Amino acid sequence: MVCKYIFDNGNYGLKFVYHKKFIYFVLKHKQINMKKILFTLLFASVAMTCTFGQTVKLEVGMKAPEWTFPDASKEKFTMNSWPGKVLQINYVDPDVSDLNDPFNDYIDKAADIDKRINKDFFKGFGIVDCKSTWKPNGLIRLIAGNKAKKYDTTILFDYDGVLQSDWGMPKNNYTVVIVDKNRVVRAKYEGEIPASEHEKIVQLIIGLTQE
Repeated sequence: MVCKYIFDNGNYGLKFVYHKKFIYFVLKHKQINMKKILFTLLFASVAMTCTFGQTVKLEVGMKAPEWTFPDASKEKFTMNSWPGKVLQINYVDPDVSDLNDPFNDYIDKAADIDKRINKDFFKGFGIVDCKSTWKPNGLIRLIAGNKAKKYDTTILFDYDGVLQSDWGMPKNNYTVVIVDKNRVVRAKYEGEIPASEHEKIVQLIIGLTQE
């Protein structure tokens, strides 16, 4: 947005130009007091926020927007780091990092012990929601390291809460997203996943790996 004050023969004019939409909002009066100017600026700010500050709310059936996050060694990863694989993405506030351990144990057993999930076409990993916690980064990396060792997986770090805006991920929570090989969202769970859903998700993953 471009904001210009226009002075014309002692009159104050205020023009707002919204780029790309070519919407012009012009106020021109003999006298505009400071209160009116402040009100107008506030209104324009709210309008701009509504127009340009909207977050994406990731839903089943949507193509998941790409991202880039580092691991503890600062190596950067994207979803395309695992081409041709179905992804289970755990977006986790470190304060509730154990919330879905029973679910992850169930997936781990289906993949590593029972061999029902073909790991050639499946990858589960975590993204730490660092912005939602009071914990320092050193402690976060320690917690993440323990999880990575337990599940023999990759843990990435979202230090700035990028997925809260780009994916609409809730703060202070544990969200699990399943995306297929084309990065389309096929399932999404917020909070604790009930035991009754565990086998359903395993069957979903098995089906997606076979597509």
